[in-house]
Amino acid sequence: MTDNQSFKLIKIYFIISDLYNNILKYHCQRFSNNSVYEFTDIEIITIYLYSMIEEKRFSNKGIHSFAQRYLFSWFPKIPSYVAFNTRLNNLASVFEILVDVLTVMQCPDDCNFDFSLLDSLPIITCSGKRQGKVAKNLTDKGFCSTKGIYYFGLKLHLLAFQQKNKIPYPESFVITQASENDLNVFKQYWSNISNRTFFGDKIYFNTDFFEKLFQELNSIMLTPIKMIKGQCDDLKKRDKAFNDLYSKAVSKVRQPIESFFSWLIQKTDIQGASKVRSDKGLIVHVFGRISAALLCF
Repeated sequence: MTDNQSFKLIKIYFIISDLYNNILKYHCQRFSNNSVYEFTDIEIITIYLYSMIEEKRFSNKGIHSFAQRYLFSWFPKIPSYVAFNTRLNNLASVFEILVDVLTVMQCPDDCNFDFSLLDSLPIITCSGKRQGKVAKNLTDKGFCSTKGIYYFGLKLHLLAFQQKNKIPYPESFVITQASENDLNVFKQYWSNISNRTFFGDKIYFNTDFFEKLFQELNSIMLTPIKMIKGQCDDLKKRDKAFNDLYSKAVSKVRQPIESFFSWLIQKTDIQGASKVRSDKGLIVHVFGRISAALLCF
């Protein structure tokens, strides 16, 4: 390892150690006689995140092989792959909390806290042509309009602060089954946010709901204009120029959130979850990769 790589490994270790001892350990407490391990949770999380960030190793087996070959002098108590994978999956709830903590901790000062962008990303466990058998409690069949495909898996929903001339900074992540409507997620998790301007796509178009939101919380949702079914051709033609300009302006503001997802996929390969075999493994796959991406900030 070079000095720069060693520095990054040590830095990640100290960040995780500090967060674990102050916050994360309370979300994975063990009360059995076998609750103290020679190979600690801090070491597991450090190896997992470092291998993704620095070495672009995205499979658990690849991460374990890399650690045994190149990090053994740093972590001489590395267990077998089966034990490593089991311990890692048992930290699923820890990675969820780690994402929340890092999101707040890493937030830059130049965010525009009055403007938020919304979108969702499919996390694919298998093709829609097959019957999904993995993590059935978390996944189902959905349709990805961007790719034009049916798939089994999750949706990763993102609410992000706008940043000028940069990709947006994440404010909140939510995972749901693939078939869940984005508008329902907004109503459940983010409809209590006041004094905010949201930019979403056409799926968030709901005049009655957002008029009420504006009256009660002074928050508005701006989306590309959705054509009204049954509207006569004369009205469509009359409003076309305005509708096109307005929709183009909203889409331009929203575009950076698509860039964020592209960056997230490039950094972590988060979208492909075909090798996941359990509920906990799927949660680690999603939130572990988000944690790694947030540390890149």
